[in-house]
Amino acid sequence: MPSLEFKGKQIVYAHHMTIPYRPLVPDADKSLNPAEADDNLIIHGDNLKALKALLPRYAGRVKCVYIDPPYNTGNEGWAYNDKVNSPLMRQWLHQTVDSEDLERHDKWLCMMWPRLQLLKELLADDGVIFISIDDNEQHHLRMLMDDIFGAENFVAQVTWHKKRGKDNSARFFSIVHDFAVLYAKDKQSTTIQRLPMDKSTQKAYKNPDNDPRGPYRLLGVWSRQQGGSSFPFTAKTGEYFSERLWLVNETTMKDLDSDNRLVIRGDKIYRKLFLNEVNGSIPETMWTGLSNYANAKDEIKAIFDDAAFDTPKPLALIDRILRIITSPDDIILDSFAGSGTTAHAVLALNKEDGGNRKFILVECEDYADGITAERVRRVINGVPDARDAALREGLGGSFTYCTLGDPIDEEKMLTGEALPEYPALAAYLLHISAGIAVGESELEQQDDDGLYYRDSRTQTAYYLLYKPDLEYLASNEAMLDEHRARRIRDANRPNGWKARVFSAGKYIGQRHLTDMGITFCQLPYEMHRMGQ
Repeated sequence: MPSLEFKGKQIVYAHHMTIPYRPLVPDADKSLNPAEADDNLIIHGDNLKALKALLPRYAGRVKCVYIDPPYNTGNEGWAYNDKVNSPLMRQWLHQTVDSEDLERHDKWLCMMWPRLQLLKELLADDGVIFISIDDNEQHHLRMLMDDIFGAENFVAQVTWHKKRGKDNSARFFSIVHDFAVLYAKDKQSTTIQRLPMDKSTQKAYKNPDNDPRGPYRLLGVWSRQQGGSSFPFTAKTGEYFSERLWLVNETTMKDLDSDNRLVIRGDKIYRKLFLNEVNGSIPETMWTGLSNYANAKDEIKAIFDDAAFDTPKPLALIDRILRIITSPDDIILDSFAGSGTTAHAVLALNKEDGGNRKFILVECEDYADGITAERVRRVINGVPDARDAALREGLGGSFTYCTLGDPIDEEKMLTGEALPEYPALAAYLLHISAGIAVGESELEQQDDDGLYYRDSRTQTAYYLLYKPDLEYLASNEAMLDEHRARRIRDANRPNGWKARVFSAGKYIGQRHLTDMGITFCQLPYEMHRMGQ
């Protein structure tokens, strides 16, 4: 299969794997009604580092990713700032990208590659990713996605009408569309939900013969092309139709006739499709009359009294995506959060259908608090002068505002310079040792021996003897000794379970531990080995 080659690809190919894990640090002052369990998240920080920070808690759990990355028009003034290993490449990449940069497409691809790799890891097996893009990079993006997600997982490319009017000053064409490219992590596991049927479509269903089954529309059952079933047919009314191609087989035709679902008009036969049998409307790849950028700015003005953000996405666009992809308990991630439209749309849909969808927003710019989070605060609490009643009342909800902490680092743990909190370290160890992602609320120490997670899939119990305190880590309390090992053995052996114990040291040999069904992992050195 053809693959996309670009300058820097070999340098960034595995760059996402070298990013150190950083714990999320909640900021209570900037959070709103934070929940004790896993909450909505707004993260202020570089999105590549933030995506890596999310892996221990959310790998394989995100149902829908929506991102609106830079379109690379040459007028955005962005620079690739990831710390790649090659000094020469770093110097090349860190230059600001503008319209005069003949290698701006290569730099954009270098920026997108590691982020898409991490987003793929975060997606659930039945998850999908929507990416907003325009003509500048759409063709490159498609090839990039084919490389990372596989061409077989391409679902659709939606074209949506983004402008109210026509640009008559354009040299060639007035460009009034953008794209949303949709890929699945595993297309065979993915379902696209149908949209509610609009009123104009419902009007096509009528009931001229007062059928007790209600309104219906007529669909032809003859085939205009090759590939149908060929047979003569006699209706129960006695009307005869010579052999021809039909869309259904002979048995189905007789069943439809017996069920009074056939309508004969001249030499044509139609079948009734009842409104109560139609499960919504299948999405199309052309979205018109939905909303546009001007509407999106009006939505921002209704919240901030001015155009606080230059290029917001309209609520209706994100709402459409959520309706065809998500269920009430799904997680939605937007790692180019901008004005916070994704969170607004999630909260609005939850308010409408009583759902419990969770959002995760990541924004690296300084306006993460003043615009992104502030918009979410206002739509949760209510905007007093808003015309929309739901917005005026407030959508309800909560979020935890986070920044990125220091990387979990072996040397800094040894010196005590950076000791992560217990849930953050527990989540990290579980992820790198077993590829398991669970919420921090499930990773508190459960007993005196340090049990913090039981994985029924592999029948393994995980223990962590740890406190973010050097004095504790140097004490006997943090060591695995024979008495503790026996208790762990006795707690797991009756059920045939194994145990993995993370601690700063031990007073018992691994051979003896192996006989007990226990694997010892010494902190912090084991983190380096497992993370390779």
